[in-house]
Amino acid sequence: MLKTCTKRLTSNCGAWRCLATQPTYMNIFDRNTKRLQKERAALSADVATYDYLKEEVGFRLADRVFDIKREFKTAADIGCNRGYISKHILAECVEHLTLTDTSATMLDQAQGTPGLKMRKLVQDEEHLDFEENSLDLVISSLSLHWVNDLPGCFASIKRSLKPDGVFIASLFGGDTLYELRSSLQLAELERKGGIAPHVSPFTQIRDIGSLLNRAGFTMLTIDTDELVIGYPSMFELMWDLKGMAESNAAFNRPAHLSRETMLAASAIYKELYSKPNEEGVPATFQIIYLVGWKPGPNQPQPLPRGTAEVSLKDLGTIVERGGKIKIDPDT
Repeated sequence: MLKTCTKRLTSNCGAWRCLATQPTYMNIFDRNTKRLQKERAALSADVATYDYLKEEVGFRLADRVFDIKREFKTAADIGCNRGYISKHILAECVEHLTLTDTSATMLDQAQGTPGLKMRKLVQDEEHLDFEENSLDLVISSLSLHWVNDLPGCFASIKRSLKPDGVFIASLFGGDTLYELRSSLQLAELERKGGIAPHVSPFTQIRDIGSLLNRAGFTMLTIDTDELVIGYPSMFELMWDLKGMAESNAAFNRPAHLSRETMLAASAIYKELYSKPNEEGVPATFQIIYLVGWKPGPNQPQPLPRGTAEVSLKDLGTIVERGGKIKIDPDT
């Protein structure tokens, strides 16, 4: 009896040990497939033709870096692609910039502004290898939506930042390509009697704040922007997505999409989403911008509870008088 109990206990301990070593996230995206997609896109002769979306978002993200009135000694661009941010970062703002990406070809094509010191590393966003407290700034543009372990990635970025360092990034949000997603689903449901994931899942904006807080970032700023781009038809949109290296890379993606389903989806897309008296169809790209700071001793801290000197009910009076007024505590 004692031997039997000992065997069961040992077996259960082994099972729990196995469960403890399991990852706390799901592998949704095939990182090797995404790397190959980037390589093929970068080797294309007309690769610059498909840079319009990432160029625009990279410019807007670089503008947010300029809004911070600080000179950053060391910075890193995580998942730099073809250098959509580095070509806008000035040497007066960042002294040394490290570029990382899984695609060696895209990394070679990334360029910087005159005077900017750069270093290039072939590195996966899921396995960042920066020293702790070594960076003043980490930036990333339209790359992190392909990361499986986003909480782990945020934690690695925070660990690499110095105290009071800042993390600025952009990624596609959940409403991105909703027109294409719904059109393919309706067409496949009609033709095949079921649906398959032809468009990769994207992070919802409501989850970003929770993930950043979980990683330990403070003073968060999160906002969204929508870019609506017109295309002659659904087929041109899908061709451009391939040129951007933004094709589906989920493990459960179907290997083929039949011709009849494609034609039906194109017709549904045009019927549901085309605007009256306009040629072509629109495609929505929801961009999530986020800013998070690593806690530092010089950051502003909230005052203790109960130390307020005025009440919110007097806010209107304060604004009318153009500043702070003294409120009688007995009134």
